[in-house]
Amino acid sequence: MTLTTSAAAPSTVGRQPLRSLDGSEITAVRDILTEAGLVTDTTRFAYVGLDEPHKDEILSGGTVDRRVRVLLLDVSDGRSLDVRVSLDERSIVSNLELDRSIGEIAILNEEFEVINDILLADDEWRTALGRRDIDPDTVALAPLSAGNLGLEDEKGKRLMRVLAFRQDFPQDHCWAHPIDGLVAYVDLIARSVHKIIDDRLFPVPAEHGNYTDPELTGLPLEGLKPIVISQPEGSSFTIDDGHIEWANWSLDVSFDAREGLVLHRIGYDDHGNVRPIVYRASIAEMVVPYADPSPVRYWQNYFDTGEYLFGRYTNSLQLGCDCVGDITYLDITLADEFGNPRTIENGICIHEEDYGTLWKHTDLFTGEENVRRQRRLVISFFTTVGNYDYGFYWYLYLDGTIECEAKLTGFLFTSAYPEEGSQFATNIAPGLGAPYHQHLFCARLDMAIDGVSNAVDEVDVVRLPISETNPWGNAFTGKATRLETESDAQRVADGAVNRTWHVVSTTSSNRMGGPTGYALIPEGSPTLMADPSSVIASRAAFATKNLWVTAYSPDEKYPAGDFVNQSALGQGLPAYAASDRAVDGEDIVLWHTFGPTHLPRLEDWPIMPVDYAKFTLKPYGFFDRNPTLNVPASSTDHCAVPGDASTEFAGRSEAAHSAIDHAGHAGHDHAGHDHAGHGNAGHGH
Repeated sequence: MTLTTSAAAPSTVGRQPLRSLDGSEITAVRDILTEAGLVTDTTRFAYVGLDEPHKDEILSGGTVDRRVRVLLLDVSDGRSLDVRVSLDERSIVSNLELDRSIGEIAILNEEFEVINDILLADDEWRTALGRRDIDPDTVALAPLSAGNLGLEDEKGKRLMRVLAFRQDFPQDHCWAHPIDGLVAYVDLIARSVHKIIDDRLFPVPAEHGNYTDPELTGLPLEGLKPIVISQPEGSSFTIDDGHIEWANWSLDVSFDAREGLVLHRIGYDDHGNVRPIVYRASIAEMVVPYADPSPVRYWQNYFDTGEYLFGRYTNSLQLGCDCVGDITYLDITLADEFGNPRTIENGICIHEEDYGTLWKHTDLFTGEENVRRQRRLVISFFTTVGNYDYGFYWYLYLDGTIECEAKLTGFLFTSAYPEEGSQFATNIAPGLGAPYHQHLFCARLDMAIDGVSNAVDEVDVVRLPISETNPWGNAFTGKATRLETESDAQRVADGAVNRTWHVVSTTSSNRMGGPTGYALIPEGSPTLMADPSSVIASRAAFATKNLWVTAYSPDEKYPAGDFVNQSALGQGLPAYAASDRAVDGEDIVLWHTFGPTHLPRLEDWPIMPVDYAKFTLKPYGFFDRNPTLNVPASSTDHCAVPGDASTEFAGRSEAAHSAIDHAGHAGHDHAGHDHAGHGNAGHGH
């Protein structure tokens, strides 16, 4: 339905169309929904985010309707609505009631809070604690997403499963004291305990894990001299309304309560022609599946993006601690559960980093010595979801490389460690276990290599046998296989053959006649380790492959589906790819799963040093030659290059210079691929 009111909407004329929602827009959304009668005392705003226009509308450069998607939950009966609102028209565009058998709206913060009262009032829960001689007032609860096990008695219920820990004093880190063998299933709408499983009595581990306690830290480490990072002339990038320009790069950034940091319209200025590379990039989902099959833990599989909306838990970053150097911070504005704006100060960190040697050579014949420094632009945020802290860092390099790196730290999710041992956990302290698990991130990469007609080649290195043409057996070659349809394009990394996936333009060529492209370089870590017939292998089907390629559809944004909380089987990528659309020479989206499989170490306790996982997008035939030949030599006190050969060629004529084609790959059409309205004039890049 459409409902229009007469009040003025916030002005959006002339602004970057994919920017984050601001506070006035969030307030306007709430007002529109309230005036439409969709907000009551029991209505909660589970999600408020930009409803992005179709890609064609953005690329055409015209004015687009500023729309917002809102997910509403009535906490009294579980009724859930999926609403689209037009800010420009101040109207409701659509209003759909959700079929809860497909999935539930994401978990609310409010629901974490009510569970404590529900369990404290439950006699069976208190009895189970009494069996363990535990005072209920010392119990810290970990309410966790329930998943969907297909159990008949759980159908139609909005559930959480709750594990417990003992907290000996207010500053005690409870993760050191799991109350194992006990779990509660809580019905959030009925506000009652659905089931208690009291399986086994384990001693609660006594040793604390308070990592700032001098008992554990000992004396402070001495001898570390200060490292001071400064840019006396300031940063090299500019930012305006979420649009960033740095060196040859241009892009837009926004922030979403579900996906966190989103990068849009990433392009590279190739001698005056801004060439598109990625239309949209984000971490669209992540799942943390655990390996413990015990009766109280077999269900532990957390979708931190789709079930918890991890962007909501973004940290406020601190200069000198989280980010070092000449830092630009961006505040984040999100909606709270009552539809009011709230601000996370310093939620996004943007800065430059020196990154060592860009290129270097000492020539045997000419005697020349040349070296150039690499640097990168870093755009990052950190979020805390329960026990784990995750940092997501996007890097842009001078040579056209793009990387995404996840940093994992925080506390291990612990269990009791049985006397007889366990093949599913590491014994990290007396009586304390750390179950094996995985962290599987899925990056959604809406590619646009020199436009929207793209294809993917899977490239393997192939060993060749001794033959007439290879008499000494030293030969090997590369084999490229075009992925033609969505069923072809469900792939697994293979380090044994150095497998990469080349995303190529089907309309643009480099000066040697090959397609312009970028290579997706995976780490090659394991995919989902659960049995293929398991429930989690269906709910997290995206994680069973390292790569999926699908045809672009604006409605296909989330690899595990729109409604992941208690989701039905087969949502997301299996459903998207079911029609087996063509992906050769089409507008395509890559979905890349990466991340560590974690068999915890003793050194991960009591707080885990950062672990890393990443993937790389590297230009492969995108440029005609090394694009960093014009990077100047460093001229600081720390780096003097008196014999640099670049000055020897300064006197060569413009005619000689222009004979080397820098005109955007002469003879190869890149017209129409620039980012409308994002010229580099006035930025001196």
